[in-house]
Amino acid sequence: MPKLPAPPLPQALQAPTPRPGEGEGNGKATPRHHAAQAGTSVVDWVDERTSLSGGARWLMFRKVPKGTNWFYTLGSATMFAFLSQAVTGVFLAMYYRPDPSGGAYESIRYVTNDVFLGQFVRGMHKWGSSVMVILVFLHMGRTFFFGAYKYPRELNWVIGVVLLILTMLMSFSGYLLPFDQRAYWATIVGVNINGTGPLIGPYLSDFLRGGPEFGATTLSRFYAIHMLLVPGLIAALIGAHLYLVAKLGTTAPPWTRAEQSPELREAEA
Repeated sequence: MPKLPAPPLPQALQAPTPRPGEGEGNGKATPRHHAAQAGTSVVDWVDERTSLSGGARWLMFRKVPKGTNWFYTLGSATMFAFLSQAVTGVFLAMYYRPDPSGGAYESIRYVTNDVFLGQFVRGMHKWGSSVMVILVFLHMGRTFFFGAYKYPRELNWVIGVVLLILTMLMSFSGYLLPFDQRAYWATIVGVNINGTGPLIGPYLSDFLRGGPEFGATTLSRFYAIHMLLVPGLIAALIGAHLYLVAKLGTTAPPWTRAEQSPELREAEA
């Protein structure tokens, strides 16, 4: 009985073939070639089981309108600022103690004066919050003046407005965490202003204070809002925002659309 030939090995298990110029004179592949082949095999192995390459191509490789300029990077800059806040916030949370009897202030002082690069990380987090707020306002202004809130991108505009409110809330809740005199009295003023709002104002103030007056639970509540609640909502809404941007595309600048014919503008919309 004739012997059947053995089936070919999968691509990931086949020995790499050196390309011209990559051998060492004896016909063997270089270590660099082996490393490149191993990396490719790992990526193929992961993609075969997750099929992530299709989603990555759909998200990254898309058409952009003519006239796209640096104004369109404000959204990416805002997302980068949020990631910077998240990373630096994790490192600060390793040392922070939400104790209103002096532990909060002492932990901040310890991070600033004694921890290696503590002052640098705290400075990035402190000034990064202001940068993020500025970038959010600039991004919303660019969206408004470029007319990117119109059909079919109304939902994305609503998500952007909610992200703006959450950014302000995250900045407000983080202001109390050092728990010094300035943070304490500024937060009291902010909470009292919220209490003057119609209908839900008094309930919102009670929720922020953790009761009718500032107490031991107020700092813990602000810490939970700042570290868990608001960042989780922002991350989820950023994901939805990016999905809609990739699905609907971006709008061309108004001065570019003015030069196009009505039929071409309708086709791009």
